[in-house]
This record gives sequence, C-alpha cells and structure tokens, in this order.
Amino acid sequence: MSISIDLTSPDQRAALAQRHGAGDKLTLIGLTRTELAATLVEAGIVPQRQARMRAQQLWHWLYVRGVSDFADMTNISRELRAELDRNFTVTRPEIVEEQISGDGTRKWLFRFPPRGAGRPVEIETVYIPEEGRGTLCVSSQVGCTLTCSFCHTGTQKLVRNLTSEEILSQLLTARDRLGDFPDRETPMGAIVPAEGRKVSNIVMMGMGEPLYNFDNVKKALLIASDGDGLSLSKRRITLSTSGVVPEIYRTGEEIGVMLAISLHAVRDDLRDMLVPINKKYPLKDLLDACRAYPGLSNARRITFEYVMLKDVNDSLADARELVRLLRGIPAKINLIPFNPWPGSNYQCSDWETIEIFADYVNQAGYASPIRTPRGRDILAACGQLKSESERLKKSERLALEAMMIAGHGEA
Repeated sequence: MSISIDLTSPDQRAALAQRHGAGDKLTLIGLTRTELAATLVEAGIVPQRQARMRAQQLWHWLYVRGVSDFADMTNISRELRAELDRNFTVTRPEIVEEQISGDGTRKWLFRFPPRGAGRPVEIETVYIPEEGRGTLCVSSQVGCTLTCSFCHTGTQKLVRNLTSEEILSQLLTARDRLGDFPDRETPMGAIVPAEGRKVSNIVMMGMGEPLYNFDNVKKALLIASDGDGLSLSKRRITLSTSGVVPEIYRTGEEIGVMLAISLHAVRDDLRDMLVPINKKYPLKDLLDACRAYPGLSNARRITFEYVMLKDVNDSLADARELVRLLRGIPAKINLIPFNPWPGSNYQCSDWETIEIFADYVNQAGYASPIRTPRGRDILAACGQLKSESERLKKSERLALEAMMIAGHGEA
C-alpha cells in the first residue's frame, strides 16, 4: 500500500511564487566558492577583503547545516543577513507531492520557478532506503530527448536542462525531509545526525540524460562531493549515461564519479531500437570509451545496466554475447526486471529466464545482481519517472496495478 501527500497549502504556494517569481532574486545554491565570493562583491554587499571569508560562512550554512533561510545564519550580523535576504534566495523548491511506497521508497514531485521567460517546471526524485544505506535518484533534465522505447521518461519531450541549483536542491530537500541535516541545537561542528546519513549514495539515474547537461551536472556533483560541505564520497556517486560517448572520458577526468552505462542490448540493430542514441554512438565506440575511462580498475568498476525484456534481449545467446563484449572491462552487470507503465509495449522476462541469464554471467566472472524492483506501486522504479504535467490519472494507476497483479510484475 502506498500513500500520497500534498505538502503545499494554497497560502504556501502563493508565498513561494512571490519569493521565486520572475527571477527577482539570484539563488546562491549551486555556485562554486569562487562564484559565491564574486557574487557578494558584485552586489556590493561585502568588500573584496571579506569575500572569501563570507563565502565560506555561507557555504557552511548551506551545505553543512542545511539552512534555507538567511535568518538562521546566526554567526552573521543581523544587518548583513537582511542585506543577503534582499538580494538573494536560498529557499527550497516547492514540494507538490510526496508519495511513500509500501516498501519505504519515497518519490517527490518538485516544482521549480520560471527561468527567464519560461514557465515553472516539475521533476521527480526518488529515495530508496536499503540495509546500511540510502540512495537518492536525481534528475538532470525536465523530460528527455533520447526516446528509449522501454522508458516512461522517454515519452516526455525535453523541456529544458536543470541548473546546478535545481540538481543540488533535490539532494538538499531530500535531506530536509529525511532529517539528514544537523538539528539547529547541535554543535556547530556536527555534520550529520547521530544515527548517520539517510542519504549516503547518489545516482544520476532520474529524468534526463546527464551528459547532455554536462556543465550543470559537473558543478552540482563537485559541490555534493566537496569535503567541507555535503561531503559525499565520489565512490558513492554514480552517473548513468545512455552512451554520450564524447562526454564519457570528461566525466571521469573532470568529475571523477562512478560510471554506469544503460546498455540493454548486445547487438547494434536491437540497441538502435531500444536506445536510439546507439545510431550515433554504436556499441564499439561506446565500449572503447568505457575501456578508456579514467581510474577504471577492479576497485572502480563500470556498472552496465541491462533491463530484462521478455523475448527481446533475454536469451542465453544474449548473455554469451554480453560476456564477450565486456571482456577486459572491469564491470558489474545490473539486471533490471522491466518495470511496466501504461502504454508500454514490453513485458518483464520470466523470473526463471532472468536467473538463467544471471547464472551464466556470474559463471563468466562478472557480478550480476538482479535489482529488486522498488517503488513500483508509486511509479518510482527504474524507467518509470515522468513529471507532474503528464502525471497518471487514477484510472491509469489502477490499470497498472492490475497489470502487475496479472503476472507482469512478479519479478
């Protein structure tokens, strides 16, 4: 059983609209330290000699303490806080809806204010609690250009890229909701709650193709992994791409996070249909880029994601070819039971077929865990995300649940 919560009252919506409206205030979230210092000086708020110190103060409040109101920055003078508030904002996006799955998975629908002459946009973010860790699935775009035929997000046309602030705000807001920032009463030096982090891992596997928004994703992930702020290990951040080959090497060189490849097929003709970007960057080019990924080793393996589609890509011959293709690449292969969505033309492979596939890959020396579907009852599973502007009607959600009960979702 899942529950759905609308977290924003009409009065709160009006206040948020006024606060964010027409881009009248520049956000400080998502700026590098250098940009933060320069912004304060350019606004005439602090002199050059104080800029570095003030930027570090703000950095601590934003990314260590998780503050979203200048009034709470208690080691900054009241006058300076008022001046910051007149010129800038550090508020969170509007949470339109929070859904909680029967398995504990949470999905948030976030609404961001207009940028320039644009309209407000909405994206979805998912939190998956697991034994010993919690993973946040973060979106990089509103919609997607890739039109992967098995992916619900791919049915929504690209609206725009998310900014570094909007990418980071998903993490900040999730930590707010989960109680993952220090309490206001805890000592200034404390970074995480006594019980440890709720969000220990990030995966760039939400809406959009991260490498088509490289600069904003890079900036956001470098801030998320900064040791004096949010301090997430780069080995706990995974960026997933459908195969934007020219940006793969840059990802390792300039961001240094773990890499995941949405593979899903072992032949170019089939991958052209499932993942159309393959027509531009075919398998040979993609795998050559993987072999050249900076820092690649048995300790820093590439994850290959492989959605299991009945009678499409799940034969033993496919498993053999997968092993042949990946020879020489330190790799892990995530087998993903297909997650159904209304209007999809695919079915999930039978469980026995998935196990036979996994056994062959395992025996060839590759770890091949079968990913347990999470959050299917709230359309929060892999490949199911889509933003509010095209949310499912209740009748469609009930049809999906009936479809899973009928046998397509046992895996």
